[in-house]
Amino acid sequence: MIEFIQAVFDPDNRFLAYALAMGGLSSVAFGIIGTFVTIKRIGYLAGAISHSVLGGVGLALYLQTAMGVQWADPVLGAAAAAVTAALVIGTVSIKAKEREDTIIGTLWAVGMAAGILFLDKTPGYFSLGSYLFGDILLISGRDLAYVVCLDLIILAASLLFFNRLFGICFDEEFTLIRGINTTAYYLLLLVLTALTVVLMVRIVGIVLVIALLTIPPAIAGFYSRRLWQMMAGSVILCILFTWTGLGISYHFSLSSGPVIIVLSGLVYVALLILNSLIRKV
Repeated sequence: MIEFIQAVFDPDNRFLAYALAMGGLSSVAFGIIGTFVTIKRIGYLAGAISHSVLGGVGLALYLQTAMGVQWADPVLGAAAAAVTAALVIGTVSIKAKEREDTIIGTLWAVGMAAGILFLDKTPGYFSLGSYLFGDILLISGRDLAYVVCLDLIILAASLLFFNRLFGICFDEEFTLIRGINTTAYYLLLLVLTALTVVLMVRIVGIVLVIALLTIPPAIAGFYSRRLWQMMAGSVILCILFTWTGLGISYHFSLSSGPVIIVLSGLVYVALLILNSLIRKV
């Protein structure tokens, strides 16, 4: 670990400093939105949103490379696809509950398939590995700027509408009786989840994104009695998992995304067993 810390401060290893900054900045959004997702039990919706992101990434790369549209950045394509998927899934979930599973599965599969087809028609070679499994070591200064902007949006919305989001997560019917538009705030929560998913894709990838969105809040929930305590604990755990995972992956020359997920999963299982044993004593 000392070797990793020395490498971070080496000017030739600026990518490591970017990776640590990305892990710390995105953990704020992970902790806050991940807590709402865990409490509301909409992890499967977040899964569908995350996989539809690949369609936006593929379209952006096709427009940028084949059509010469320079502003079509993959991050912007991912954000557009994620927000669109969130609004479609949320509307279907509210208006047509009997078809919810079918629509979610269709968006999940079609999003990934469309992304692969766009990449097939894009000149040159593009590896899907960094999008499917993430590669935090490829973070650029522009990626950090995107994260800061999206982080501010998520923080502002969460602070402004905290009580309303709290209401739809714990008692949606009572919140509706009080005259609050629960549909609008449910869609807002899904859009914020979509933006958080986009942040995480570069770190752990599309396939593993749900684990980091749900495991830290689940662990924090073991020791929290209030929602804000669970959010604060989730943020701290996200920072610890991403930074420690980076150190381990650097030392053993492993892929950083899977190391972060395996580390957080092992901690969750260990604490689950420990808590179960304590309750039996």
